[in-house]
Amino acid sequence: LDEFVGQRHLLAPGRPLSAALAGQLGSLVRWGPPGSGKTTLAYLLAEQSGAACHVMSAVSEGVPELKRVVDEARRARERGQRTMLVVDEVHRWSKTQQAALLPHVEDGTLVLCGLTTENPFFDLIAPLRSRLRILRLEPLAREDLRTIVLHALADGERGLGLPREALADEALDALVDIAGGDARIALNALEAAAILARQDGGAISAEHVFTAVQRRQVRYDQRGDDHYQTISAFIKSVRGDDPDAGIFWLAKMLEAGEDPRFVARRLVILASEDVGNADPQALLVATAAAEAVERVGMPEAMFALGQATLYLAMAPKSNAVKDAYGAARAAIERGASLEVPLHLRNASFGGARALGYGAGYAYSHEFDPEDPARYHQRYLPEDVPEGAFYHPRDAGYEAEHARRLKRLRELRAKARGLAP
Repeated sequence: LDEFVGQRHLLAPGRPLSAALAGQLGSLVRWGPPGSGKTTLAYLLAEQSGAACHVMSAVSEGVPELKRVVDEARRARERGQRTMLVVDEVHRWSKTQQAALLPHVEDGTLVLCGLTTENPFFDLIAPLRSRLRILRLEPLAREDLRTIVLHALADGERGLGLPREALADEALDALVDIAGGDARIALNALEAAAILARQDGGAISAEHVFTAVQRRQVRYDQRGDDHYQTISAFIKSVRGDDPDAGIFWLAKMLEAGEDPRFVARRLVILASEDVGNADPQALLVATAAAEAVERVGMPEAMFALGQATLYLAMAPKSNAVKDAYGAARAAIERGASLEVPLHLRNASFGGARALGYGAGYAYSHEFDPEDPARYHQRYLPEDVPEGAFYHPRDAGYEAEHARRLKRLRELRAKARGLAP
């Protein structure tokens, strides 16, 4: 345990795992990216507690194997020994399999240590989640990775057994950069680079590292937590007028193999939700980018997506469209009348006039735009207040909407003999 590197927010005195390591064992789920130490910590916790430890993979094992472990755990419990069940990739178990595990966690037969790279709030059933502590492991910091690499370099029993000068400083930096917080990537790259350096008869260089790895691995899962977190960062960056951050998160997604159509759809939504009428051109740009993705495909479609990202990030912003629709929907939910007023109803069929459909309708093009009579007509149900929904922002082109709407509302008030 003294050799474990990283995750100080969990292991420091008074932190969540310090009590467990002191013998107060309880069921938990460790959630974090690959290479952050989830499995290592599970073994250390079992060893420290003295519990019997069984390891299962949710990918290849299910309820039959669980029943076998439960039987052994009951016998161990009779001997006064607790049993820890480590389930790797626990999020891959179905709801039925998780439900089969639940009673044994609940009655204490098993202490569950679930390991997952995916958000357990999405993938674990609520009854099981409520009986666990969920601990989030973070990608390893640069200094943590440096420490791990140097330990592996020097350790003669479990590592390479080489002196510090056998690894150039530039190579160490390259290993840390390539790893992206994943110790497993760093160690595999170190081992492969050491083989190349041995063939060349010199120290491990940055060139050896890049040759061994070829390309940095981008940690990403198109259906997992990182997918949702990255698209969230992308949208918030563009919404927040930061083109550099927008293009950075776009590059991460596309380089990791994200579906470009997914990104295009999000840009189209953002163009209306966050830019709106402050720049009506934004929706055309985003829609054109989405069409370019379909017509051109990757990798060339990255340019269209990049153009749309930068355009939307630089565009003036207004969420008045979103607010207007939300306010109209809320009025309907509160019980506003949904009946179309008689004068607005379709009167193009026989018998419509006898029903009063279209009676009193004033064709707006027959009036001068500044004639108050043009605005006497009401278009909303009587119980729905006018001017309740659309409130243009003083941003970009929408500022012109605000000016025009103010004048229209003045004319309507004048036409009905009301004070503006």
